[in-house]
Amino acid sequence: MAYSDRVRGVFGSQLDEIREKGLFKQERFIHSAQAADIEVEFPSGADVRKVINICANNYLGLSSHPDVVKAAHEGLDSRGYGMSSVRFICGTQDIHRQLENKMTEFLGTEDTILFPSCMDANAGVFEAVLTSDDVMISDRLVHASIIDGMRLCSAQHDTFKHSNVEHLEKKLQLHADKRLKLVINDGVYSMDGDAARLDEIAELCEKYDAMLFVDDSHASGFIGKTGRGTHEKCGVMGKVDIITTTFGKALGGASGGCVSGRKEIVEMCRQKARPYLFSNTIAPVVVSGVLKVLDILSASTERRDKLEANTAYWRKGLTEAGFVLKEGDTPIVPVMLFNAKLAQDFSRDLYEEGIYAIGFFFPVVPNGQARIRTQISAGHEINHLDKALDAFRKVGKKHGILGLSKGEIIDKYGL
Repeated sequence: MAYSDRVRGVFGSQLDEIREKGLFKQERFIHSAQAADIEVEFPSGADVRKVINICANNYLGLSSHPDVVKAAHEGLDSRGYGMSSVRFICGTQDIHRQLENKMTEFLGTEDTILFPSCMDANAGVFEAVLTSDDVMISDRLVHASIIDGMRLCSAQHDTFKHSNVEHLEKKLQLHADKRLKLVINDGVYSMDGDAARLDEIAELCEKYDAMLFVDDSHASGFIGKTGRGTHEKCGVMGKVDIITTTFGKALGGASGGCVSGRKEIVEMCRQKARPYLFSNTIAPVVVSGVLKVLDILSASTERRDKLEANTAYWRKGLTEAGFVLKEGDTPIVPVMLFNAKLAQDFSRDLYEEGIYAIGFFFPVVPNGQARIRTQISAGHEINHLDKALDAFRKVGKKHGILGLSKGEIIDKYGL
């Protein structure tokens, strides 16, 4: 047969090499709804235990909110399970346009178009609006889905050093002759938790007649005074030309995403974006849930405010314990360990202490940048955070890294 023992051996050897390097990723099976407390089976076949989840994108604690679940049930009952079609054939319901209009209002843009996911939005938008006469200038740490989307586009691609507006200005000067220039950023960078300097970047875009793109997946719903996102935090609402974001994180945690921004760009996506034209519509049950999420967020900033307080408490506790952290003020708080095996071992030890937090290492982050990426939620109470801090201190002491600098950890464990 075509899939011979030789071919099987090629892949088997590659997998063995991944295991030997300590880079093999094992999935954990959750036996409960997503929440601050979850029931997890790890490793496969082991007993199910209750742990505190401190690594989910459930920033506002809405993934299992009873009002959201109720709205999803009502959507299921009134609009069915799925559309069995793409939008332009027979896949558009009234609630899809309702959600687009609500997102436009929430983000302060001109129009919005839904996609099956934010990855699909990023895969479709660049090819739909740019040509080989144009240039994309992206921050070097943009999300992998943005990179994949740019690869599908015929426009020239250049980069600027992470969050370095001086370097960006040089690149804008270099590409002054291009028909269109698009500067591409994450709003909040998912691995490091730092926010883009959108105020300065927007000023440069105006100066050099460039468009501005932001993927705000790790910001929509909770960053900014009223949770509108990074553009609200930086005071540039109305100045970002393209925003992509997800409904799979703070905005309900299920699935789906969108492109929101200038009406002409949204219409170009409606006409030309391949993931929109050739993928099924977001399920009505998801749309109904997200509509309820937006109602909750529009009524009060209570959850966003609690998340901010929880984040400050968590960061202060880890700093006082002696861990090396990435700087920032977002709910993404990376605990830097630098060594992939140490990150895996640290994660397993935390699990034994009842804390669910995953080790990140190459290729998810660069070699030598292994970490435990912790993520705080409005669903966490102080007792959750205190128990997690106790576990981090205990495991950190076990591995002898409390109070050590980056260089000292690397000297002890290597990269």
